[in-house]
Amino acid sequence: MKIYVGNLPFGTDDAALQTLFESYGAVDSANVVMDRDTGRSRGFGFVEMSDAAAASAAIQALDNQPFDGRNLRVNEARPRPSGGGRQRSERY
Repeated sequence: MKIYVGNLPFGTDDAALQTLFESYGAVDSANVVMDRDTGRSRGFGFVEMSDAAAASAAIQALDNQPFDGRNLRVNEARPRPSGGGRQRSERY
């Protein structure tokens, strides 16, 4: 199951995110999303856990809980909308 983790402190890295979820079960991957231009965290990430029961337990336990001074937003990740990335409109 892929899990969305929002409102992460900007100092959180992949290893810290993985450690946070490992107490609920085996973590297949943990990835903090970084800004392409600045290289800084965008404040959210994704965790993948193959055991659905462990993933559900982690979501229940961690959603809206404080982590380094910020309340996390944790839920099952939704699929990306089809059609690629964000569209930018031009103004004249």
